[in-house]
Amino acid sequence: MRDGRRPWWGGPVDVAILIGIGLLTGVTTVLFGFGGGFAAVPVVVWADAALGADAMRVATATSALVMVVNAAFATAVTPRRVLGALRGGTGLLLLLAAGGTAGALATRLAPAALVRWLFVAYVAITIVDLLLRPGFLRPRAHIEEPADGPRPLPAVLGVPIGAVAAFLGVGGSVMTVPAMRRAGHTMHVASALANPLTLAIALPATAVSLGGAALPASAGAHIHLVGLVDPGAAAALLAGALPVIGVLRRRPPRIPDRVHAWAYVGLLTVVAAAMSLSGVPR
Repeated sequence: MRDGRRPWWGGPVDVAILIGIGLLTGVTTVLFGFGGGFAAVPVVVWADAALGADAMRVATATSALVMVVNAAFATAVTPRRVLGALRGGTGLLLLLAAGGTAGALATRLAPAALVRWLFVAYVAITIVDLLLRPGFLRPRAHIEEPADGPRPLPAVLGVPIGAVAAFLGVGGSVMTVPAMRRAGHTMHVASALANPLTLAIALPATAVSLGGAALPASAGAHIHLVGLVDPGAAAALLAGALPVIGVLRRRPPRIPDRVHAWAYVGLLTVVAAAMSLSGVPR
């Protein structure tokens, strides 16, 4: 570049890394219902490190956009018999959206470092809960998928789930998947239903992030933002994710339920470690 600054992505290596993480988000969207939040937030913090403390705000906003697209696509290719479990769940979806709006507004006001460490703390507490409390790794009874699909969560949980998920940029599956798992559903069903629930949270959160004021021009001048969203990073992540979602939804891997549950916990552990180290300068 003529002014000697790096482009927003820092070079082909950064693009390759973002696309590679996009591939991972595609896998986690299908297998765990994550939509991309847990994998996207740490890598965007890393890619946009020039923004300093504001990188966390940009990461959560960019993550929300990635989750909207991933979750919408995954929902569109989910069998109708699974989505049928959301019939009558309009109240839950509306409250998830309300919570998502509140969480997205709150993250604009909170100190960025606080959001980052709350992210790490929340994931760590979730891991401990999944390991110690029965019902996730050690089901109380043999898990059988109900003939009419999984039951929706109580509507009253919509606002807190939506607010926490949007505030931290994690989607919502980290709360919805364990809850449905403990209700007696397989990991396959719980993960599939997490995508439309994530979409309800991420849509308003993305609207808030895109419509808000951008960061000062002096902050990471080589990074081009729309509101608080880094569209370049989002595009690279989606370029890797969408083809994977399409393939895995058509040919889902056969994973034993217990292995699937342990893989969920393992992924959370990797993400917590990555987020803890994401502030290390490159």
